Amino acid sequence: MRLALFTDTLNDVNGVSRFIRNVGDQAAAAGRDLHIVTSTRLPAPPGGERAFIHNVPPLYARPMPGYPQLELALPPRGRTLRLAERLAPDVVHVSTPGPVGTLGRRFARRRGVPLVGTYHTDFPAYIDHLFDEPVFTWICGAHMRWFYWPFARVFTRSTEYAASMERIGIRRERIERLRPGIDTAAFDASFRAGAPALWRSLAPLGVRGSSVKALYVGRVSVEKNLPMLARAWPAARAACARAGVDAQLLVVGDGPYRAQMAAELAPHDAVFLGFRHGEELSTIYAGSDLFVFPSTTDTLGQVVMESQCAGLPVVVTDRGGPSEVVDDGVTGFVLPATPGDEPRWAQTIARLACDDALRARMGAAGRARILPMSIAASFAHFWQVHEAVAERAVALRA
Repeated sequence: MRLALFTDTLNDVNGVSRFIRNVGDQAAAAGRDLHIVTSTRLPAPPGGERAFIHNVPPLYARPMPGYPQLELALPPRGRTLRLAERLAPDVVHVSTPGPVGTLGRRFARRRGVPLVGTYHTDFPAYIDHLFDEPVFTWICGAHMRWFYWPFARVFTRSTEYAASMERIGIRRERIERLRPGIDTAAFDASFRAGAPALWRSLAPLGVRGSSVKALYVGRVSVEKNLPMLARAWPAARAACARAGVDAQLLVVGDGPYRAQMAAELAPHDAVFLGFRHGEELSTIYAGSDLFVFPSTTDTLGQVVMESQCAGLPVVVTDRGGPSEVVDDGVTGFVLPATPGDEPRWAQTIARLACDDALRARMGAAGRARILPMSIAASFAHFWQVHEAVAERAVALRA
């Protein structure tokens, strides 16, 4: 079976891009015939060039409004469709419902090639969170309903989002829960050995090697519910100080809320590290002490899995995919995250920061929970579903 995967995000810094690259590497290692089609002017991450990646230079590209680290690109229609013809896939996978994904969908529909997709991002929820305008949310939902109706299967990254997908019109029998998986070797607790040297190198930014570090990794934007964390952190830090614990908040990533969040937390010992990659990111994970992720719109929360794999207890919300990979009270805490819940978040963060034994116990339990969730196992499931779709299409044509 030959699979062509169309994506609008590949060289951007986000969990979807990392997942797609991991899938490509797993396919290559297993000898599977997978080709990734994208269109971007963003440079590949270090060591990220691959023979199975086909980057069609866009006709037009610009930073996404409000998200300068993300790209909005318009691919050349004719050249992209001709590439698809040459690849002659048995199945088309559409990873994103943007311009590149739309061309993949169009090719598959015209050639009678079965379609599979992944519902990586709950765009209606994002629109609702960003604009609080029901008409915009309805329009987005209507577009998603139109986009996904011809798909034979649509992966969801979490069980909760299967219900969201049904609400926009994706039929239950077409929804497939993708087995969660990450590159467990890349986020191993052993990277903690390199943390002292890394903290020394980051001292000019304000990182103290001796502090207890609460970590956030991800896009720094309001749809990640970071304003709530910005309100909770000062109280958490004050509680730690009263207990004689030196606590810092480390924020890894970038986005439109960064400047405002940094200004709000300037007196409260928060350090903004920007984007970090590779071994440095792995060391930041393993060298920190706890992970906080207040998002209510993530379909999986890959960073939550990565932090647990690195041995950190986590604090997540009871909405979205992250709560499905956290055992409340065992590997971390699952809390409500609406206005008014900030005191509970502050109390929970301070409790973890001040209790070394609790962090160690929860971190070890979280690592044990995530280790079986390898990207290899996730890819095997991913490929099996595509093979079944291809076989069914052949049978229907016979």
